[in-house]
Amino acid sequence: MRTGSTPKHALSRPRALVPTLSTVVAGALAAALMSSASAGQQPESARAAAVAAPADFTHPGVLVSRPQLDFAKSKVQAGAQPWKAAYDQMTGSKYASLSRTPKPRAVVECGSYSNPNHGCTDEREDAIAAYTTALAWYITGDSRYAKKSIELMDAWSAVIRDHTNSNAPLQTGWAGSSWPRAAEIIKYTYTGGWPNSGRFATMLRNVYLPEVTNGSHSNGNWELSMTEAAIGIAVFLEDRAAYDKAVAKFRGRVPAYIYLTSDGSLPKAAPGSGLDTRDELVRYWQGQSTFAWNGLSQETCRDLTHAGYGFSAISHIAETSRIQGQDLYPEIADRLRHTLGLHAKYQLGAEPVPGNLCGGSLKDKLGPITEVGYNALAGRMGHAMTNTRRLTEQQRPAGTNNLFVAWETLTHAGNPS
Repeated sequence: MRTGSTPKHALSRPRALVPTLSTVVAGALAAALMSSASAGQQPESARAAAVAAPADFTHPGVLVSRPQLDFAKSKVQAGAQPWKAAYDQMTGSKYASLSRTPKPRAVVECGSYSNPNHGCTDEREDAIAAYTTALAWYITGDSRYAKKSIELMDAWSAVIRDHTNSNAPLQTGWAGSSWPRAAEIIKYTYTGGWPNSGRFATMLRNVYLPEVTNGSHSNGNWELSMTEAAIGIAVFLEDRAAYDKAVAKFRGRVPAYIYLTSDGSLPKAAPGSGLDTRDELVRYWQGQSTFAWNGLSQETCRDLTHAGYGFSAISHIAETSRIQGQDLYPEIADRLRHTLGLHAKYQLGAEPVPGNLCGGSLKDKLGPITEVGYNALAGRMGHAMTNTRRLTEQQRPAGTNNLFVAWETLTHAGNPS
């Protein structure tokens, strides 16, 4: 896979993974460690035995469905909170501007630590703007917003050909998560026509999907964001094979990203990662050597912001699958609810961080990423999530992280659909 960029605040250089078992480790010890690291993985995947992609895809159906859009629209029109405040926040942002000029380029080059940043910010922000104006179109019925969304999508589909440099996979994942959300809303709700929708589909298939479909063995938020892009693209393209491949990636990565004590003394290893000793797993988990908390993440000890990217992508993938009639939430509900609760608890300061968890200190904050998962797990599935509720309500209206998360209080807060 080619490698491409990310903003300085967003991602540092990925940790290299050790691909093979050290020759000095005895065979018996290796077998025991592999059993511990991956115990339960087969039963987990077996429980959700290969459910195929939907025979008929639901549209719009990437992150938000028509019933969800209708719910948000009705709340905004009624002036109900927190939706009206969330809508005002969205339409007051730069992403809703009707005078926005797209900045496409043929090659987006993204290096580690945003060096270089040739079109990376422009691409992500134009994609968020396309989604923002698509939402504004649906809620207001003002065709100017739909035309602006189309203008942004057409500008990029006419020009872009590749992503390059070390952070290309993640950049493609982030922008590729936002584009299909916008495209789904416009193609299936705007009756004014979108002549270049086929060209946009070709862009997604030829430029974005090949970069994200095979995943990544970097930090887990990379593969999860890439998988989010892959499943969204698959829905827009109605590509059942790409959809199934994304679901398989998801099923392998989530248990390897979020730890449950039932996993045993070590976390699971992602399929194909080559992590087959305790030392390798500990290094990959940012040096954390004690595994005693339900919901601990592979990136908890890195910082909460990167962990939040992973949690958000997990929620988005599960939400899209549910709209498509293949609900993945039950498979990952325990992991997701525990991880949101654990990280919310420490961000809120509800309890001190134990000394044997990340050295007794956690960095940064989760960001505006809890609405989708909280609504699904607490609202629709009935799980008690006190700390996640507190944090979610404290952060409302949730805005955008300027990468791939945007306006989720508007679209998902208290949304029963």
